[in-house]
Amino acid sequence: MIDWTHWHNEPLLVGTIVFAVWAYLLATGPWRHRVGGRAQPLPRGERLSFLCGVGLFYLAVGSPLDHIGERFLFAAHMAQHMIITYAVAPLLLRGLPWWLVDAALDRPVVRKFARVALAPLVTAFAYVLTVSLWHVPAAYDYALRDKFVHVVQHLHFLAVSMLFWWPLAGPSRLVPPRPPGVQVLYVFSVGVLQFPLVAFLNFTREPLYPTYAFAPRIIDLSPREDQVLGGAMMGVGGMFIALGLIGRAFYQWSRQADESEPSPASSSSRS
Repeated sequence: MIDWTHWHNEPLLVGTIVFAVWAYLLATGPWRHRVGGRAQPLPRGERLSFLCGVGLFYLAVGSPLDHIGERFLFAAHMAQHMIITYAVAPLLLRGLPWWLVDAALDRPVVRKFARVALAPLVTAFAYVLTVSLWHVPAAYDYALRDKFVHVVQHLHFLAVSMLFWWPLAGPSRLVPPRPPGVQVLYVFSVGVLQFPLVAFLNFTREPLYPTYAFAPRIIDLSPREDQVLGGAMMGVGGMFIALGLIGRAFYQWSRQADESEPSPASSSSRS
C-alpha cells in the first residue's frame, strides 16, 4: 500500500536540485557581472519565483504523489504532469533574468537556432507531440516500470513545457514573447491540437495502461474511471488555463491599443 512517509532523497535528484539552485544564486548574485548582469541585483520576486518553481518540481517528483502516480492512480500521475506544465515551467521562466538568458543566446548561430526553435509553430507542435507520444500505452507503461525512463519522461515534460510557455512569457529580449494577437491564436491552436489526446483518454472504453488496470484500488474508482478522471483533469484544467491566458492576452492587446491612440489633449493641441 501507500507509504505516505516516502520522499525521494536519491543523491542524483537531491544533488541536481541543490546544484541548480546553487548555480542560479551564483549567476544572479555574486557572479552576475560575469554573465552580462547589471549592477542592480535581481528583484526578490523573480528569485522567489525560481525557487518556488524548483520547490514545486521536487514536490511533484519527490513527494508521495510520485509513488501514488507511479503505482496506483493515473489521475495522480496526471496531477504531477499538470504541476510541472502549468506551475513549475512558468515559475522557472519568470525567475530567469533576461540578461542571463540573452548571454547564453548572444552568438549569431545560437540566436538563429533559438529564433527557429522558439517560434510558436515549433513550440506548439513540440509540446503536443511530446505529450501525446508519451501517452502511447506502450511508452507510458514502460516509463512506469523503469525508474530511469520515468525520470527522463518528467524531464522531457519539463523541457517541452518551458518551450510551450516561451512565446507567452519568454525571459529574453533577443527572442521575446509574441504579440498578444499571436498569443491568442497560439493558445487556441495548442488546445485544438491537444484535443485528440484528451478524447483518446476519455472515450476509450477499456483501460489503456496495464499498471493501473491491475493496481490495488486505494480509492473507490475503477481503472476506467481513474483514466477518465485523469483525462478530464488534462482537458478541463488545460481549458481553464487557456481561457486565463487568452484573457490576459486580450487585456494586454487592449492596453496597447489604448496607449497607441492619441489623447484628447494632444489632439486638441495639434489642432
